[in-house]
Amino acid sequence: MQGNANSTPWLVKLLIFLHAFLGISALIPGAAFIIAPDGHLIQMPLGNIANSPFIDFLIPGILLFVFIGVYPSAVAYSLWRRPSWHWPDILNPFKQLHWSWAGSLSAGLILLIWIISEVQFMEIGFLHIFYFGWGILILLVTLLPGVREYCGRNPGR
Repeated sequence: MQGNANSTPWLVKLLIFLHAFLGISALIPGAAFIIAPDGHLIQMPLGNIANSPFIDFLIPGILLFVFIGVYPSAVAYSLWRRPSWHWPDILNPFKQLHWSWAGSLSAGLILLIWIISEVQFMEIGFLHIFYFGWGILILLVTLLPGVREYCGRNPGR
């Protein structure tokens, strides 16, 4: 079930962009936290997580890299190409839709959970508001009928 760039609706292209931007914007700081858990590579002081259960940025960096970086990047690719892999369907509760739709929905929810969790331990800043809005936008675009239709299991695609 491969997508054709010419037949991809603009809303789906927007959704692909939303996921790709999210993924790329999380891979870099996530990797920086993994490489330097003290936060010095991106000038993030350890004091920012003083009220959290973490002693450094290693665990948050791994979580950021995997769940906010790699996962949305994979969703963007899957929405774009709609590969016919069967293993992701194991976790897909919406069997009538390509699993990339459920992946998009879950990536938006994961981002919202990440931001809500983060502000429990840190002061709310511009990036928290920006990415919370980004997560809401991902959810709203994912739920639009045109995106659902595109992700339908139409054998003609």
